[in-house]
Amino acid sequence: MTVLDHASLASSDLVAAFDLPDAALVNQRVPKKLLVENGAPTTADRKLIQDDIEEITWIAALKPASIGVPEYRDEQRSYLELAVLSVDLRETDKVTRLAELIHRAIPYPVVLILSDSAELMLSLAHIRWAQQEADKTVLDGEPSMERLSGKQSVRSEFLQALSLRRQPRTDLYALYQGWIDTLTALQAASITGRFIVSGSAEHSAMRYAALHRCREIESEVARLRLAAEKEKQMARQVAVNLEIKALLAERERSAANL
Repeated sequence: MTVLDHASLASSDLVAAFDLPDAALVNQRVPKKLLVENGAPTTADRKLIQDDIEEITWIAALKPASIGVPEYRDEQRSYLELAVLSVDLRETDKVTRLAELIHRAIPYPVVLILSDSAELMLSLAHIRWAQQEADKTVLDGEPSMERLSGKQSVRSEFLQALSLRRQPRTDLYALYQGWIDTLTALQAASITGRFIVSGSAEHSAMRYAALHRCREIESEVARLRLAAEKEKQMARQVAVNLEIKALLAERERSAANL
């Protein structure tokens, strides 16, 4: 039985799925103080890093020399290497904020594996040069993060698709975008039940937009349902329910693009 057949996954299983060459492996512990010094803009963020992170491991440095993929440079960004990090968490309900802080603290695009006693998560985020500060990087959009749960067959297909050998190798930007597209396919599968990797950049962009809209609608529907439960006027309840019905119809149309 392979690791892909197990009901639950460890971070080491996810690292293995990337199928990285030995030349790229680092496997060094990273002191939390480096994140505190470089990626914690507030006292609350510093406390979050100290209290909610158990251990950080720098798994691999993906450079042209170690993986045979060229670097990437343009006016917006310079991808000279990609970093693979594994972060063991204590019990926390602020995983999204922690992922954002880590992505901000590292001056390279990060393949970020997060795990606690119950869940395994993967987070990716493009970075670009800051407009006002030379040699400083900022996030280029929100991190894309997903929990590796759900149907075992879907998860297995996702893990197989992560392999470095299955990703674009034009340059490091294309490689990193390939992993983002693979993660987006997993996120889409949580709605469609089917894991299908996009066949083109155009489809990937359309799928990402559709997924974003589906999640916006889900949030709005949840808010409206809560409001409907509290509403005492029958006419207003009917109006809210009609609004919910229209949103669900729009979600169905958006889901068709996934």
